[in-house]
Amino acid sequence: MSFDKEWSAARATATANVSMRLNQAPADPGGGGGGGGGDLELNQDHIGAIGSDAYKLHTRLQTDGKHAATATSEAAGALTREGFASGAALLKAHGLWESQVKTLLAACATISNGLNYSLSSHAKDEQQLHADFTASAIDKYLK
Repeated sequence: MSFDKEWSAARATATANVSMRLNQAPADPGGGGGGGGGDLELNQDHIGAIGSDAYKLHTRLQTDGKHAATATSEAAGALTREGFASGAALLKAHGLWESQVKTLLAACATISNGLNYSLSSHAKDEQQLHADFTASAIDKYLK
């Protein structure tokens, strides 16, 4: 069997398995918020803590992720000057490391910023709902 045929068969099997699992999901899986009512619960303390941890990781990773950059570059240069092929390989590994650190930094920033936005947006929505409710209650008494 060729790779393409084998890959297509594996992909079809995986898709069928996912479809079966989705179709057989229990009506009330539990595990969600309190009571399994299906309502989204937003615990601001937990969301804030996760956002804070993502920010701390981002901050530490900015420095710690580049900790060995200078030494690695110097070692790669020295190996290359001495005619070792491992110098180029080390430089390539260093480039890949930097790329992965940048990707992780971007992910941490996205998580932190997204959660901060969610908290801020939720707080504004709550204020608006409170204002709307208060205004409707005042209207009711003024009529």
